[in-house]
Amino acid sequence: MEAYLTLRAPAEIEIVERRSRFICAAAPVENEAAAQEFLAECRKNHRAASHNVYAYVIREGQTRRFSDDGEPQGTAGMPVLDVLSGNKLTDCVAVVTRYFGGVLLGTGGLVHAYSRAASAVVESAGIVCMKLCGLLHVCCDYGQYGRIEPLILRWSGVVSDSRFGENVELDFALPKKDIAGFCAELTEVSAGTLTPEILGEVWAH
Repeated sequence: MEAYLTLRAPAEIEIVERRSRFICAAAPVENEAAAQEFLAECRKNHRAASHNVYAYVIREGQTRRFSDDGEPQGTAGMPVLDVLSGNKLTDCVAVVTRYFGGVLLGTGGLVHAYSRAASAVVESAGIVCMKLCGLLHVCCDYGQYGRIEPLILRWSGVVSDSRFGENVELDFALPKKDIAGFCAELTEVSAGTLTPEILGEVWAH
């Protein structure tokens, strides 16, 4: 896998369905432990809630977990998971907290409410495509720097660190599929004087 979709940033929204409050919090996470930690924090913040329904999808181990947390089976956790899966998201978690408003929603009403809350939080958080990138390092002089930085950006690179001393040192992420093409153009632009050092791999967008 060289790319995957996940949430761009943490988000929280609230909707009301027939006097019940549904508060949905979601976030990108790196692993199942982080998803469980996020869930624990939501439960802590909403101890008085009727239900804290959750779903998460993790790339590692192809993990998919959900819980109805006391709601009728299939009416809460699965609809939230369906929203994440329907948007092809992974490495993310969503927790929908319900404060019961005194009116029973019925099976269809619950599915609608939990799906609506999850969809709203995904829209609020935004979706981003994470690409498997090489982490590269280049050291150049100031005359070359004016040509190198635009070249990195043109190849969809993201500069993570710039150090200006006697020379300019740049650390940047570049999609793995573009590294060979970038290196060839860098050789041409620098008249063969620059060769990037590959430090490792990183997921970036």
